[in-house]
Amino acid sequence: MNTFYLVQLFADWLTYTVFGIVPKTLLANAVNFFIFDTIKIFILLVVIIFVVSIIRSYLPPEKIRAILSRKNKYVGNVLASLLGIITPFCSCSAIPLFLGFIQAGVPLGTTFSFLVASPMINEVALVLLLGLFGWKIALIYIVSGLIISILSGIVIGHLKVESLVEPFVYQNSINGNIDLPSMSRKERITYAVDYTLDILKKVWPYILIGIGLGAWIHGYLPADFLAKYAGSGKWYAVPL
Repeated sequence: MNTFYLVQLFADWLTYTVFGIVPKTLLANAVNFFIFDTIKIFILLVVIIFVVSIIRSYLPPEKIRAILSRKNKYVGNVLASLLGIITPFCSCSAIPLFLGFIQAGVPLGTTFSFLVASPMINEVALVLLLGLFGWKIALIYIVSGLIISILSGIVIGHLKVESLVEPFVYQNSINGNIDLPSMSRKERITYAVDYTLDILKKVWPYILIGIGLGAWIHGYLPADFLAKYAGSGKWYAVPL
C-alpha cells in the first residue's frame, strides 16, 4: 500500500474525527492539506537527506572541488547547471546537495547554478512538453532554464554574498584531510542520521510556515482564481 495513501488516511482521520471539522469546508480543506503535506514533506526530507548523506560519505571532497571549483568559474557554472538538470532527485534534495557542495568548498555562485537548475528543469515536465508541444518547445524549455541557472550563479558569484549564508552551513565543512571512504558502514549510518537530524532541526520552522501558506491558499483561495484574474490577454497573468 502506498505510504502517502496511509498518510492521507491519517490526515482525514485527524481532521474529521479527532478535530471534528465538517468535511468539504474551507477550514477542512486547509487543515487536511496542512497535516498531509507536513507529514509527506518531512518523510521525503528525512529519506532524501539521509540517502544523500550516505552518498556524500563515499565522495571525497577533492573530487567535487576538482569538477566544480578548479576550472574557470564560468565553466563551473555550466557544469553545475548541467549536473542540476540530470540529477535524479526531486527538488527537496536540492537543499542537502547544495549544502554538500558548499561544505566541500565549491564556490557559492557555482553552487547556486546547481540550486536553480535542479528544480527548474524537471524531467517529467520535459517529457510532457515533448509529447504535447514537440521538440522545439521542449528544447526552449531546457535551454532557457540552463541560461537562467548559469546567469543566476554568475550574478550571485559577483555579488559576494557569502556573509549572508547561515553560519551552520559552514560549520560542517569538510576539508581534504578527512578520508571519508575509510568510514565503516556503521559510521556512515551514524553520520547520515546525525546530519539529517541536524538539518531538520534548523529548517523545520520554515517548512511549517511554507506549508501553512500553501494550506491557506489551498483551502481559501477559490479554484477559479487564476482563471478569473490571470486569464489570457492580461499583462499581469504570468507574474501573478
